Amino acid sequence: MVSDRIKQLRLSNNMTQTDLAKKLNITRSSVNAWEMGISTPSTTYLVELAQLFHVSTDYLLGLSDGVSLDISNLSEKEVQLVYDLVRYFREKK
Repeated sequence: MVSDRIKQLRLSNNMTQTDLAKKLNITRSSVNAWEMGISTPSTTYLVELAQLFHVSTDYLLGLSDGVSLDISNLSEKEVQLVYDLVRYFREKK
């Protein structure tokens, strides 16, 4: 589960394994091992991954399917637009 989440987040952020490795100051083969399920990131790297991708560690670990979105740097008008979009998509279901 962790392996799938890391890969999905990396790809959705248009990053290569090398890009992610550089951001975390580790080797590309370490990222590859995580994504293949050969090894798992340490607690330190789980926190760094969560911060980098703006998700919770629970999400990375597969304990939660909910994704959070950090909107703390948005203006009130921008926040309202985000809420309006979410409401729109929920109503479409």
